[in-house]
Amino acid sequence: MIIKHIFFDLDHTLWDFEVNSEKAYALCFQEHSIKIDFQEFMSRYRPINLAYWKMYRKEKVSKKELKYGRLKDAFDAINYSLSDDLLCQIAEDYLQNLPKFNQLFEGTFEVLDYLVEKYTLHIITNGFKEIQSHKMKQSGLEKYFDQFITSESVGVNKPNPKVFHHALKKANALANESIMIGDNLEADVQGALKVGIAAIHFSPELSKSNGVTTISKLLELKNYL
Repeated sequence: MIIKHIFFDLDHTLWDFEVNSEKAYALCFQEHSIKIDFQEFMSRYRPINLAYWKMYRKEKVSKKELKYGRLKDAFDAINYSLSDDLLCQIAEDYLQNLPKFNQLFEGTFEVLDYLVEKYTLHIITNGFKEIQSHKMKQSGLEKYFDQFITSESVGVNKPNPKVFHHALKKANALANESIMIGDNLEADVQGALKVGIAAIHFSPELSKSNGVTTISKLLELKNYL
């Protein structure tokens, strides 16, 4: 097998979602004078957000329900009451704030500079199209990638095979000439493997990957590609 195309996930793989998300919320709460224990809020919010994204991947909640529900549930968890109007406003402001903060994982530019000389690079993301495109531009990632595929443009989310088939078609790539790199075992790794695309699991904590090739630092990709 000769790899010609590399598909990357964006959030939690290249773009450090947790760090940037925390900064975006801190700015939101400052702008709206929300006086809370910020670290307590974030500790409650993170697992709630992950749960909502899992439901979103499985099409159990809508985009609108995700944006509102994760915030409402997090504030409820710390017993802090806000009006629905303010919750909706914070939900939108948060998304607008996200691309203002663009910390990437260590080694991102170095490994992309290395790979782009040898392969055609693409992005496949479940994130919201309008926000993800801003992240790509503001972070300096855009120039490295040939195709930028969002699940919204397909109408379903990873790991649905339709997303990967659409990505292969857009990239003019064959499955056996492609590899997917992402942090989510279900959405990125298993989703890719099911359609015949090889996969590498990016896991900074080196969590178990059931036999899948796993890296904890992006620069380790040089050992495989």
